[in-house]
Amino acid sequence: MPQDALPLFPLGVVFFPGAELPLHIFEERYKEMVGDCLRDHLEFGVVFASEKGMSPVGCTAVIEKVLKKYPDGRMDILARGLRRFEIILLDEQRSYLRASVAPYGDEEDAEAPSDLLRQRALSAWVNLMMLEHGGLPQDMPASNRDDLSFLIAEAVPETDFRQRILTMRSERERLEALVQFLPSWIEREKQVRHVRRVAPLNGHSRHNRSFEDV
Repeated sequence: MPQDALPLFPLGVVFFPGAELPLHIFEERYKEMVGDCLRDHLEFGVVFASEKGMSPVGCTAVIEKVLKKYPDGRMDILARGLRRFEIILLDEQRSYLRASVAPYGDEEDAEAPSDLLRQRALSAWVNLMMLEHGGLPQDMPASNRDDLSFLIAEAVPETDFRQRILTMRSERERLEALVQFLPSWIEREKQVRHVRRVAPLNGHSRHNRSFEDV
C-alpha cells in the first residue's frame, strides 16, 4: 500500500523479503506505531541498528497476525518481510521514527546466477542447517527460486554479513558471497563449539581439584 512516510522499526536484526519475524511490542512509541499500522493497514520498515548507527537499507514488513494482546497494551505480533527500501530522508515529527524511502531492487541488467552456483549455495545451506539444527526441514527449497539468496542468508547468524547480503543488487552477487562465506564460517563455528564442549572438562583436571581441596 503506498504511503507518504514509512514508519521505521530499528532493530538489532537484519530482515529479509519473505522472512517472518515475531516481535514483542512493549515501548510506548512502538505500541503507537503498530496501532497506526493496524488501523490504517500500513507497512513499516525494519532497519538494522547497532552501535555504528542505523543502516540506510532495510526491508518493509506487514503485520501478518497479532498473536497476543496484554492488558497494559503490549502485544506479540508476527511480521512478514516484503521488499527492500533505501532511506532518503528521516522524519522525526511523531513519537516513532518515519522516513521517506525509495525502492531498492536488483539492477535490471544484472547477470543471472548459473545452475552450478545455485547448487553450491544450496549445498552450503544444507551444511548450515545440519550444524544449527542437526537436520533438514521437510520442504527443501528449490534451487531455481528467485529469492534463494535471501532464504539462505536468513539462516546466517552474522548480522554484518546479513546486511551486506541485503544491500547487494543481484542474485548472482549474493549467492557468490554466500558460497564464499559459509564454508569457512561453518568450520570456524564447529571449532568454537568444540572448544566450548571440552573447556568445562578441562576445568576439572587433577591440578584444579587439588587446589580446590586445599
